[in-house]
Amino acid sequence: MHVELRQAGSNRLLERLELEDIPQPGRWLVVEERSFLVLQRHHRYQLRGGRYELSSIALQVKAQKQPTDARWWQGGWVIGDPSCRFNARSPLLRCAVLPEGPCERCAHFSLTGSEP
Repeated sequence: MHVELRQAGSNRLLERLELEDIPQPGRWLVVEERSFLVLQRHHRYQLRGGRYELSSIALQVKAQKQPTDARWWQGGWVIGDPSCRFNARSPLLRCAVLPEGPCERCAHFSLTGSEP
């Protein structure tokens, strides 16, 4: 499948690729030595023989190395410890308290459902 990598925000074309397994938003994509976080996925269709067919996919990406404390949790990637009540449970942001991490160093680390 033809895939375009586009810079999120500016929509600038970064690269054109041929991929069989196209990542969903919230996943990381590694191309050669570069790593990207997929933010959005846009399908492009073309009319052929009276039918629309998927011709390419544009991925809105952010150049970002996958954090070492990123983990697969409930069907998606999260940064940090998702059991902390302050964790954003997002591949983009660890938490509002200590966004740069790590969770183990945070004085506000608190398990979900426990009192502060």
